[in-house]
Amino acid sequence: MQGADILLQPGVFPRLFQGLWVTVWIAGVSVALSVPVGLLVGWLMTARSGAVRFLMRVYLDFIRIMPQLALLFIAFYGFARWNWNLDATGACVLVFVLWGGAELGDLVRGALQSIPRSQYESAYMLGLDHWQTFTRVILPQALRRMLPASVNLATRVVKTTSLAALLGVVEVIKVGQQIIDANRFAYPQATLWIYGVIFFMYFFICWPLSLVARHMEKRWAHD
Repeated sequence: MQGADILLQPGVFPRLFQGLWVTVWIAGVSVALSVPVGLLVGWLMTARSGAVRFLMRVYLDFIRIMPQLALLFIAFYGFARWNWNLDATGACVLVFVLWGGAELGDLVRGALQSIPRSQYESAYMLGLDHWQTFTRVILPQALRRMLPASVNLATRVVKTTSLAALLGVVEVIKVGQQIIDANRFAYPQATLWIYGVIFFMYFFICWPLSLVARHMEKRWAHD
């Protein structure tokens, strides 16, 4: 088929897989760092202090209102004015951690607030203090309730890493663009095939995560 020969050229798939590794690395680091940020933000959202809850709400609303692309440009170009120079990869990780942490924090808040008050009272009657009640009784139940949605959030982070190409990060989308540009005369129909391969790369990363989230929802819905 016309244009498909581009996939048989030496170096095409190795370059795509190299770009895919950059995508997976950015997403993996961002998700891993988002977990402690999200747990902290979610816990602070349920704090007794109204000022703390207000600050966390401002943080969450700011992250949600601002497009991720705008946040990337602010991190990459804006911080340079304060002599804090981030490379493109560092700016992407910072933004995705702030975004993922905010979204995860809201999931944590919802999960914590969904725990019946009777769980607290029962723990106190057993002699547990406030911290023991939170870490041994409330948090495990909250994590179980929010885990499926958290896995879905991880797939969103993976897909959003495609914005890194706009900062010059040589991830899989950028590699695909480079291959298409370098072969635009020899293979003018190559665009469909290159992006088709990239589509399946993203699919095979995100699909297992979606299956895991679906399995958790079905299993725990009957427990």
